[in-house]
Amino acid sequence: QVQLVESGGGLVQPGGSLRLSCAASGSIFSSSDMGWYRQAPGKQRELVAGITSSSRTNYADSVKGRFTISRDNAKNTVYLQMNSVKPEDTAVYYCRLRLGVIVDYWGQGTQVTVSS
Repeated sequence: QVQLVESGGGLVQPGGSLRLSCAASGSIFSSSDMGWYRQAPGKQRELVAGITSSSRTNYADSVKGRFTISRDNAKNTVYLQMNSVKPEDTAVYYCRLRLGVIVDYWGQGTQVTVSS
């Protein structure tokens, strides 16, 4: 069983920055692909950024150039650095861990609100 615990969410002004963290329990983190997703009210959950076990990254077009995903295998943690945030970035952000097609875990989510 893997537990994912997100932290770092909160209220931030437009144009500001925030860093989300997701700490994973267990021993499979370094072998796993990780992702950050978000879900705004009334909308479907969407992929924000992903990072493979070999640290290849991909981003949603809406966050390219503003958000950066990274991982620290020694700390079993994945990060999402959010810069130049916009009101439309407001959502609950979720961390996801996948290993193959069977292992698939989600965190509980952390709220990010972008408002002046």
